Amino acid sequence: MLRRGIALAITAGSLVLTSSQPTATRVVAPRGGDGGPPHQAIYAPTSKEAYLTQDQFDFARPGYHIKLNSVTIGADRKPVVDVTLTDDLGAPLDRVGIQTPGVCTTTYVLAWYEPTTRNYTSYATRVQTAAPPADPSRVGNKAVQATSDSGGTYKDIAVGHFTYTFGTVLPVGFDQTKTHTIAAYGRRTMPADIMDGKVYIDNDEFDFRPDGQAVTAKWDEIQEKNACNQCHDPLGAHGDVRTDAKLCVLCHSPQTSDPDTGNSVDMRLFIHKIHRGSSLPSVKAGKPYVIIGNSQSVNDYSTVVFPQDIRNCQNCHEGRNATQKPSQSDVWYTKPARVPCGACHDDIDWVTGANHPGGAQADDSACASCHVPQGDQEYDAGIKTAHTVPYRSKQLKGLNATILSVTNVGPGKKPVVTFKMTENDGTILDPKNLGASPSLNFLLGGPTTDYGTGQAAPAQPFRESATGASFNGSIATYTFTNAIPLTAKGTWAVAIEARRTITFNPAPRQGPATYTEGAVNPVFYIAVTDGAPVPRRSVVLLDTCNKCHDRLATTFSHGGQRIAIEECDICHNPNADDSPVRPASAGKPESIVLKRMIHRIHSGENLTQDFTIYGFGGNSTNFNDVRYPGNRKDCVQCHTNTSTYNLPLPTGTIPSITQRDYFSPQGPATAACLGCHDNVDTAAHAYLNTVTSPFFGEACASCHGDGKDWDVVKVHAR
Repeated sequence: MLRRGIALAITAGSLVLTSSQPTATRVVAPRGGDGGPPHQAIYAPTSKEAYLTQDQFDFARPGYHIKLNSVTIGADRKPVVDVTLTDDLGAPLDRVGIQTPGVCTTTYVLAWYEPTTRNYTSYATRVQTAAPPADPSRVGNKAVQATSDSGGTYKDIAVGHFTYTFGTVLPVGFDQTKTHTIAAYGRRTMPADIMDGKVYIDNDEFDFRPDGQAVTAKWDEIQEKNACNQCHDPLGAHGDVRTDAKLCVLCHSPQTSDPDTGNSVDMRLFIHKIHRGSSLPSVKAGKPYVIIGNSQSVNDYSTVVFPQDIRNCQNCHEGRNATQKPSQSDVWYTKPARVPCGACHDDIDWVTGANHPGGAQADDSACASCHVPQGDQEYDAGIKTAHTVPYRSKQLKGLNATILSVTNVGPGKKPVVTFKMTENDGTILDPKNLGASPSLNFLLGGPTTDYGTGQAAPAQPFRESATGASFNGSIATYTFTNAIPLTAKGTWAVAIEARRTITFNPAPRQGPATYTEGAVNPVFYIAVTDGAPVPRRSVVLLDTCNKCHDRLATTFSHGGQRIAIEECDICHNPNADDSPVRPASAGKPESIVLKRMIHRIHSGENLTQDFTIYGFGGNSTNFNDVRYPGNRKDCVQCHTNTSTYNLPLPTGTIPSITQRDYFSPQGPATAACLGCHDNVDTAAHAYLNTVTSPFFGEACASCHGDGKDWDVVKVHAR
């Protein structure tokens, strides 16, 4: 979204503010013509538009884009905003949905900005009254809230071009030197017979100064594209129609609170509290964090589990791996204040000084005295250093494992692995002396067509401790005690798991005092009967997982030593389950095949069945409360591309043992699909089209295959 500059044009009795920057150019495809539909070059297969015929596309006019062009403040002090609505090709859209299909709604917010506090104050407000099911002691309490404009009028200039005159009258003597921001949000709802009634949503913001001077002070703290949307896919609130962070802050300011709970919904406070969720000190102490919505919906954020270390402040403020950061991306470490800091650290009492080493603080004036941007050492009072994520600590020297070669490969043979262990500076390590609490294991599994082929449940790879490794001062060798099975075929994989425990000094104030440093698992493919090694197919990439998790190993790492996705597949194969550690009293074992397990974990609270896995030590983890922040229809949010989840699956994939599901075994496609679609109706459909076809296996691709009417990619398109 371009943030537009402004220029002044003065007319009789009014101020007119317009954009001085050139409008972004859209790539316009021709409509109609010979050959294939040109729109298929514009839209990815994950979009519903890609499946329209040319006639359907020409009629539907997909897309919805709001552009605020200028603002006029008349003598009556009512702002008038000039607006255009266009489709994806830049052509105008009829806002009432007559000349183009789909009614286009727009709603407007106007607020002024105070740069010293970086807060907005909305000109339009409303009074909300607390009511059941809130705390009975608060019923009847009132709160003033920022809101959108109401009572305004539209004036059409041309199709897709109109003005909106605010119903709100600006107060006498309003400060014309302050930056003002108008935001528009709206939706275009297509008719039910066009792309299943798809809803398009867009937001736009326009900064201006009523006195006509250039805007020099503006809010630019978060860019949702590189921050929020890494997980939220995309960010959407209040009916999913508010998608821009800048729009959010126009209302979510100190001006607004929740009358039902008394909680402030100031963005600086409640966003931090929402994301820390179940880890908030107040929640751990037994006080839920709840916000009551406009329709009296209870939003309990006490179960939110942030999918990465909460100290990754930069991932939201600056954007993860962003090449262009917001101009105010440094506020988290240059502008310490009680509200944002006390949002996560909500056990601090600023009046008494409890849980704050600096004691009581009446205001924010002294915060920066102790909390400088960068301290002298990790985990001191410096903001960046205090928020050092353990796996980024400079106290870690790095642990790296490299497989140089694997020899003596073939059915019935015991592979010999030549490998090297190093630290980040190149220091060579003796694999038998990695430091405190070391662990070094070797895995041998196959075939890569589908690990576990030909093995009975609970099929696991050969895992061996490297106690028998030899070291010559430079490189090490290890010979497996287990031989490759005589029946083995195809390509197999060898992997290394390595970890050691590092004690921090200094250590994080709130822990942990130690950290398990793990090496990214090297996976080396060996041709057992193939002419050349055939690597395992790539379905997901670690960096894709880390868009949300930042470092997946901190979430599911089995002690910090299992990091690479390519290694996960070796153990989490179709025949694997939790029977080795699941107590008999807990019933049948749960499948841990990756294709099913990952879908079920991310479906979480949407599951209809219980999903509990037992891990080492007999500890159980229930995933039914997971709140996935994205859209599960967006398969490429995790998958490398659409071909990795389309049908039919590659030759050689095998059924999964799923004893706790409605039926077992399940074909490879069935196991993946029923990972998300876990209800009995879908299971019955799959059963009738798989188990009843013993001679042909799964028949899924007959209807759901590439190019079919119910193509998997097509039905998941948004």
